[in-house]
Amino acid sequence: MSQRIEKINTLLKQEVGKALLSEMNFPLDVLVTIIRVNVSKDLRYADVFISVLPFEKKDETKKALKEKIYFIQKKINKKLVMKPLPRIVFKIDETGEHVQKIDELIREIHKDDK
Repeated sequence: MSQRIEKINTLLKQEVGKALLSEMNFPLDVLVTIIRVNVSKDLRYADVFISVLPFEKKDETKKALKEKIYFIQKKINKKLVMKPLPRIVFKIDETGEHVQKIDELIREIHKDDK
């Protein structure tokens, strides 16, 4: 990955985080974290991977983000001075959920061994 892409990933992660804080009103029992940003090589798209806790709220959170994407994108477009401006696409990072399931399976195996 080029240095420019890495810098843009970092910059977008920061700016999307700020935009989420100002534009979104997540319920108090929901924690949304930006895990990483992957900008395409042609700089047209930016996949923003988010983690949602509790996992059961991920569909509701994704729907809320989809409803506010225009305002988030607009806010980021005003901040960034570059061409082309990447189009933000939110994706749920399910790594934490997979880790939790694996951990539960391991605990079950250890219970059976006792």
